[in-house]
Amino acid sequence: MYIKQVFNFKHDWWLYIAGIAIVFIAVLLGQIPYTVILITKAVEAGLDLQNLDMNQTMTLLESNLNLFLMLISFAAGLLGVFFVVKYLHNQSIRSLTTSRSKIDWRRFWFAFLFWGIISSGLVLLDHYMSPENYVFNFKLVPFLILAAIAIVLIPLQTSFEEYFFRGYLMQGLGALCKNKWVPLIITSTLFGLLHIANPEIEKLGYILLVHYIGTGFFLGIITLMDDGLELALGFHAANNLFTALLVTADWTAFQTHSVLRDVSDPDIGNFEIFASVLILYPILIFIFAKVYKWTNWKEKLTGSITKDPVPTTSISE
Repeated sequence: MYIKQVFNFKHDWWLYIAGIAIVFIAVLLGQIPYTVILITKAVEAGLDLQNLDMNQTMTLLESNLNLFLMLISFAAGLLGVFFVVKYLHNQSIRSLTTSRSKIDWRRFWFAFLFWGIISSGLVLLDHYMSPENYVFNFKLVPFLILAAIAIVLIPLQTSFEEYFFRGYLMQGLGALCKNKWVPLIITSTLFGLLHIANPEIEKLGYILLVHYIGTGFFLGIITLMDDGLELALGFHAANNLFTALLVTADWTAFQTHSVLRDVSDPDIGNFEIFASVLILYPILIFIFAKVYKWTNWKEKLTGSITKDPVPTTSISE
């Protein structure tokens, strides 16, 4: 029902093309403050703008400022998605979020706290087992500023990605293709490829895209099985927020005033990459399935979508 309810609203294919363009423009507008400040700092430092790399960027911008400016573009993108949905498609944010009669915030907080505790525990366990790989990085004032920025803006960043990929694109592709498996595959692959410019890819290689694409499939599966974005929104927000606050490294996209800094050589084996996709994510899906009593897997993940409106309160609480 999550995808099918899009037939209650304007869903012509050309509206989605226009919508994607508007969201892209919103993201570009959100990048203007970052670009202007970075160029100004680079010119003052006498650096070559054409060959400016990430390390130079981090020396030009204090890490909290860098994080703030970087996340602004995602917040602008989220506003762009909401604008497009409301004014191009005459669709409610509620129907972009869930098939239920109202957004189930209990689902969001369950996924957020559940994964936040587990992911933090895994970092602390690795710190306990390999303390030589970490240094204590905590400084009270910079950390408090980081916390304020992260708590406000990181959920906006992750929500933009969820609303755009698992929400807007999945519903639009579902309306176009009249099935669920094509939107799942396309949005998951695009989500993974979106991370191709991350510094982690440069350090660890393109094999890491398996993890990002696998994460896209995981988030897409729980969205389709649960008929809503709540679990994906909570999981994604916890994943990025707890990581930003707890641990950072010189070769990651988020370089922050976190509690710990990973100083180990950036090296990850194929087993660790595939384990997250083939072992960890299936376990998480199994847990969510038990908690929320998911059934009819084949139909929800690969079934066809008939072009007829559905009641907006068709899914029970």
